[in-house]
Amino acid sequence: MASNALTASRGGWLARERTVADAGFNRWLVPPAALCVHLCIGEVYAFSVFNKPLSLLNGTVGPDGAVVPGADDWSIASLGWIFSIAILFLGLAAAFGGTWVEKVGPRKTMAAAAALFGGGFLVASLGVAWHQLWLVYLGYGVLGGCGLGLGYISPVKTLMSWFPDKPGMATGMAIMGFGGGAFIASPLSVWLMGIGGVAFAFVVLGIVYFVYMMVGATIVRVPPEGWVPEGYTPPKQSRGLITTANVHVDEALRTRQFWLLWGVLFLSVTAGIGVLGQASLMSQEMFPGVIDAAAAAGFVGLLSLFNMGGRFFWASTSDYIGRKNTYMIFFVLGVILYALVPTSGQMGSIVLFVLFYAVILSMYGGGFATIPAYLKDVFGTQYVGAIHGRLLTAWSAAGIAGPVLVNYIREYQISAGVARADAYTITMYIMAGLLAVGFVLNFLMKPVDERHHMEAEPAPSWT
Repeated sequence: MASNALTASRGGWLARERTVADAGFNRWLVPPAALCVHLCIGEVYAFSVFNKPLSLLNGTVGPDGAVVPGADDWSIASLGWIFSIAILFLGLAAAFGGTWVEKVGPRKTMAAAAALFGGGFLVASLGVAWHQLWLVYLGYGVLGGCGLGLGYISPVKTLMSWFPDKPGMATGMAIMGFGGGAFIASPLSVWLMGIGGVAFAFVVLGIVYFVYMMVGATIVRVPPEGWVPEGYTPPKQSRGLITTANVHVDEALRTRQFWLLWGVLFLSVTAGIGVLGQASLMSQEMFPGVIDAAAAAGFVGLLSLFNMGGRFFWASTSDYIGRKNTYMIFFVLGVILYALVPTSGQMGSIVLFVLFYAVILSMYGGGFATIPAYLKDVFGTQYVGAIHGRLLTAWSAAGIAGPVLVNYIREYQISAGVARADAYTITMYIMAGLLAVGFVLNFLMKPVDERHHMEAEPAPSWT
């Protein structure tokens, strides 16, 4: 009885104490728990499949058989804010919730993320049914975005704690599901909309994602205090950008390195998220009559595979070539490929268009998966989860900047008489320029000055 009361006082089943692994626990059971959450919240990358149906909710069939938007239908630009708001609140929830996540542990965080993300879909479904865009903003954007942020950071430090010998691979495993979620969500969403419309699809997705994320919360465990994998010896001296010291989360914000990495993430994400958020529509407009809605949904799903695979491949590669060198590759190759995408459209080459996009998305995902290990190298392990959460505000800013650039430049181009197939050319060149600036910021990265290091202290009783 006393034991039950003590457990209840600590939060019951959701308490961190209930997630500490028993002796002999297999650490390879933790990646599936992370995937349960990240495969669900990765749906955000497939949201572009909803844009066109949402813009035609009250549409009518025109003389040529095409559906024409109704007078009160929402514009593509206004719908683009749903995605941007979700990413904004992802970063805010990660930034303000990072310290809380480290305190309460991954299980409680995953459960909170499941309630917010799944509930956000239900609220958004009401917005669609009642044709109230502000409710969609609130549901999917604000509530769902908070669920995205908490779900995103919930397993990252836990996996790095289980895999200190391969932190890049660990974060790749944690985050690759986020990139692959669209592979499932894109065709599933189109199928559900075909059965009962957008509101119906939102309800079903909200329920399914809540249940599946709770499965991950059930499985997840944290290692016991002082645990290290068999045969692994922690390094005793700093080497290059990799430090053996620790920087407090508040002190990290006072360092030049934090803001350089903030800029690196912001610029790389702005370039990628802008085109990713409109991947479905862009493919249809650049290849009219060749790529229809179903094919575009398949294209988005294919991109999610490269987004997912790139997260594991590039993050694992960074364990061997270093995080800084990995980002150098991202920026140099990215500049070239972004500049070539308009050329592939002008040539009418779907193969080149898909190939360029596939590599771009692999590096986009790889950047997300590599950044936590980059932070661990530079600032140490102790507060890496909270520092990572604060750095994700760069993602929030990019979630607004990227789609706004693409959406509004597209509309301006079209209103000026530019063909829809050519409306993205200037945007892609701008994105290439942003990546060139990111290259410079990453080049300037150096080890953190020792004055920012914490004095040696015992590790916390939680990891």
